[in-house]
Amino acid sequence: MKKVLFIDRDGTLIREPDDFQVDLLEKLRFLPGVITNLGKIARETDYLLVMVTNQDGLGTESFPETAFHPAQNFVIQTLADEGIEFGDIFVDRTFPHENAPTRKPGTAMLTKYLTGDYDLASSYVIGDRPTDVQLAKNLGAKAIYINNPSFPLSEDDIAISVDGWAEIYQLLRSPERRVSHTRRTKETEISVDLNLDGSGNSSISTGISFFDHMLEQLTRHGGLDLNIAATGDLHIDEHHTIEDVAITLGEAFSLALADKRGIERYGFSLPMDDCLAQVAIDFGGRNWIVWDADFKREMIGEMPTEMFFHFFKSFSDKALCNLNIKAEGTIEHHKIEAIFKAFAKSIKMAVRREGSQLPTTKGVL
Repeated sequence: MKKVLFIDRDGTLIREPDDFQVDLLEKLRFLPGVITNLGKIARETDYLLVMVTNQDGLGTESFPETAFHPAQNFVIQTLADEGIEFGDIFVDRTFPHENAPTRKPGTAMLTKYLTGDYDLASSYVIGDRPTDVQLAKNLGAKAIYINNPSFPLSEDDIAISVDGWAEIYQLLRSPERRVSHTRRTKETEISVDLNLDGSGNSSISTGISFFDHMLEQLTRHGGLDLNIAATGDLHIDEHHTIEDVAITLGEAFSLALADKRGIERYGFSLPMDDCLAQVAIDFGGRNWIVWDADFKREMIGEMPTEMFFHFFKSFSDKALCNLNIKAEGTIEHHKIEAIFKAFAKSIKMAVRREGSQLPTTKGVL
């Protein structure tokens, strides 16, 4: 499904004059950074650009509906010369007092985007007025509001506020990788809140204290924010809860990584006291696990050691990653904790963003 940037013109692409009319080319000035940063957005992201504006310059009533004011043509051509092409350009020429359904924040001009193959939940409206924010709400999209003292937002308006196009580019190139994901079966109910770009904050409750301790290592050493709430049939045994936490966590990673554009993709290893744990990971879109770690105890805390492999196997299956795990040492607690810490460090390296390239020659991960 296609993601869309619905972009306002006056106050967003070009400066808005004091009289609110761009009727002379002498009055037309682009916002600082718009050509540089919108050009990078066009080249480096997969958003479809759509201009939606209530302004076409003074005297638009004298222009045929199929024609644009010369100022509008100048804006479109200048951006096109820099590789910034709009999939659609919508101009509403009704007057504000007419309250036409085509006039922002009305969506009548944008019907094709409401009924077509478009991912509006991942799309944005970019503008400098509350009507742009309301348009986003009406479309089911998100809003980016360029701070404008002349048209401030109310407390009820929900938008990401920015000061200019450099911030918009950074936001769209490196979007927040945060997901909330829940999995319910007849045996368990697991809720995961994951932020890949967090700071190590966690709230873990699975009903298995040692398992909680291991998952906390994942957040602290992986630089993740992670909340896990799990309820399961622990009166039977620990298997279903541990397995389903791994499945839900793996699914959350897959959702948060999305198309994986710009990630490092690979990561690995660390020592801990008497142990050496090596964890190599590849978020390459295929599941596989190699496990070389033996445990002599049946339980560590309340967690069966036979479930260690099963946890990582289930994660690999749902996160669509390769895992190669090896550990040696004498203290069993240290051995599995070293594995979880190395796993965390591997994830931190692999999900780190290094630009906007897709890390494969295949074109898709």
